[in-house]
Amino acid sequence: MAAPVNPKLDLARNFVLYTNRNIFLTGKAGTGKTTFLHAIKTQTAKRLVVVAPTGVAAINAGGVTIHSFFQLPFGPLIPGAQREARKFGRDKINLLRTLDLLVIDEVSMVRADVLDGIDEVLRRFRHRPEPFGGVQLLMIGDMQQLPPVIRDEEWALLSPHYSSGYFFGSKALQNTPYVSIELTHIYRQSDNRFIEILNGVREKNITAPQLEELNRRHLPNFKPAEEDAYITLSTHNASAQQINSRRLQELATPLVRFEASIDGDFPAHAYPADAELELKVGAQVMFIKNDMSREKRFYNGKLGRITEIAEDVIFVKSADSADEIAVLPVDWSNHKYSLDPATKEINAEVVGTFRQYPLRLAWAITIHKSQGLTFERAIIDAGAAFAHGQVYVALSRCKTLEGIVLTSPIPLNSIKSESVLDDFHQEVQTKTPSEQELENSRRLFQENLLTELFSFRPTSYPYQRAQKLVQEHTSSVDAQLVTELARIGTVLREKVLDVTGRFQNSLAQYFAAGIAPEENAALQERLTKAGGYFKELLWTDLLQSLHRLPTECDNKQVREALLESLRELEKELFVKLTCFENCQDGFRALAYLKARNQAELTFKSNIGKVPEAEQTSASDEIAHPALYKLIVKWRDALAAESDVSGYMVLPRKTMQELVRQLPQTLEELQAVKGFGKTKTRQFGDDLLQLIRDWCTANGVTKEESPASAKRQKAEKPEKPAKGSTFQVSFDAFKAGKSVADIAAERALTVSTIESHLGRYIKTGDLSVYDLIPRQKADHIRAYLDEHKPASLSEAKSGLGEDVSFSEIRWMFDTLRLEEGT
Repeated sequence: MAAPVNPKLDLARNFVLYTNRNIFLTGKAGTGKTTFLHAIKTQTAKRLVVVAPTGVAAINAGGVTIHSFFQLPFGPLIPGAQREARKFGRDKINLLRTLDLLVIDEVSMVRADVLDGIDEVLRRFRHRPEPFGGVQLLMIGDMQQLPPVIRDEEWALLSPHYSSGYFFGSKALQNTPYVSIELTHIYRQSDNRFIEILNGVREKNITAPQLEELNRRHLPNFKPAEEDAYITLSTHNASAQQINSRRLQELATPLVRFEASIDGDFPAHAYPADAELELKVGAQVMFIKNDMSREKRFYNGKLGRITEIAEDVIFVKSADSADEIAVLPVDWSNHKYSLDPATKEINAEVVGTFRQYPLRLAWAITIHKSQGLTFERAIIDAGAAFAHGQVYVALSRCKTLEGIVLTSPIPLNSIKSESVLDDFHQEVQTKTPSEQELENSRRLFQENLLTELFSFRPTSYPYQRAQKLVQEHTSSVDAQLVTELARIGTVLREKVLDVTGRFQNSLAQYFAAGIAPEENAALQERLTKAGGYFKELLWTDLLQSLHRLPTECDNKQVREALLESLRELEKELFVKLTCFENCQDGFRALAYLKARNQAELTFKSNIGKVPEAEQTSASDEIAHPALYKLIVKWRDALAAESDVSGYMVLPRKTMQELVRQLPQTLEELQAVKGFGKTKTRQFGDDLLQLIRDWCTANGVTKEESPASAKRQKAEKPEKPAKGSTFQVSFDAFKAGKSVADIAAERALTVSTIESHLGRYIKTGDLSVYDLIPRQKADHIRAYLDEHKPASLSEAKSGLGEDVSFSEIRWMFDTLRLEEGT
């Protein structure tokens, strides 16, 4: 049999699933709010977390407490006050950054400052200025039920900052629009006369005839028959405990104690049952958990009487059944949210279990603990109700008016009213959305995601920081880093920012049509093409270039700051790349969200980890790279002896000048820029000896140095034409010399000569088969065609040690040349 249609439940479900609007879901007791919460957890593709203000509420909702998840202190959270920074682990931070939906159950009991505390944590760790860091809120609760607990001394601290202590007084919530959906269909009660009385109590407008009819249920000296199984609802815990203790002592049967079994992390304040349960045959008990078996023999709130206590089984008989229920211990779980390392999904990880019989003495319980339960018969002691909502919660637990017995008449003044709640209730009515607002919100949600996709401003910030660092410390970094970073900046500006700026103007035109992007065929076609364009651009022109950057730096602090900025830029580009790849098959909002979050979680930086052979390097412009490496090694050893940074002994620029000029005397050494008299006196002799020894061993004379030849010219020396060093290697190779011979002849590394020749593969002047045996080349080609690796490192890992990085790069370039890209 199909479930009855409930338009408001459907409206709420669609707002949660297909928009990013914040939602307050409210409704009378018994309207299905808790059922809705559990359904949403199974239906949404969004990454969600469920929290509640108390331990018991969190356990019932299958979530965690607000204070434990957000690590909030229990005292008042004064706006602007300095608080001790709570440390979050990396997994928790990743979870917060990729959270889509936060469900807050029993929000009526959440203080305004606690909601602002949640806002502060989310904005801080998500690095987003919007309220709650842009996370969608689903707040569930009934303001006519139990209020937040605020002691007088706490309100004295909070009242200068808040007009109300209720959640809707939150400053963050007041700065973000939300919709309110009130469920009105009551599933618990079916008697319209009783429902009208409950509504009168709830809305604080009960009529005199209605109150009179309710108070007819005051039955003085009422003594229920044992088999009728009445439960007393009391305003105070002490009163309920006193009734249960007295009634248990009156039974002549033996007392039996059952100790709970507690494993792992399960705090005492969240125990869902008595840790030490004392029972007797004949005791009236209440089930405090739903039967999860197929038979569904009991439910949370069902009353019965113990007929037998065996070794490990308790038999309970209820008034509405002829059969006894055999009750065994059950488990409650305490959850902790974590990230699954394989799927990167949010898991509600079980960190502790509480095992006990799902029973509680039930001659009496407090009204507070009865929230969410349903009873056939109840004795209500609400004449001394002290908190707003207590009378309504107590009365609404019962299915029928005839099932209620009042210990004393309910005076009108115990049905407490608060003007602030009346005003809020009126406001809630004005926030009820229409189907049209749902469609508009769904469309805006999709439009916001696309606007975010084509916004590259966040990528420009880490780039600017990196560029500034390099410009301020050019003497400490590789010269090629300056050149390559500037080129990356040009690509970002001309091929990314300018293009996306124009595309955003096009988006505005598409959005003006008022069609949701998912249904806009023309827009979908543009997005598919954009996905292909940006996928190639982001990977080939930007990410691969970033990976090959030479990030070595004389100054350790500068390098750390540089790596931090470059890795932040790399992550921004990687996430964008993943999102554009997702759009190649068409844009779908929830698929986009999942792809974006997966990228955030799976990202691993390759900056500073690429092998030297794959890096863009200035070594091509260094006359004698092998000597340069010897000087770097000597410099670093000297720096270590003095416990200083390498650049304080010799900066990178000075070392490059040394290998260019090849000084042979102290006078020539002192003339090298960046050296000077002090360094010459300190270690000039040692350095000159190192240079002379290397020159002798390699048959290099100062006259053979390109720098010496230039100094012999009368005019100001000019830089060699770009590519001339590549041409020398190319000509030597075409003359029949091997790569190893060319490297030895030119005093360069084999990898440098390979990079020279690779340039000519890109231009088509060399064939890959000129450099690699055909059988080996075909093997590399076949692997790349089949596996389509995303990087040189990935290809190298698959092809093994017999294939070099240079050979893989040559084949990559060959395939691009053949494809015309």
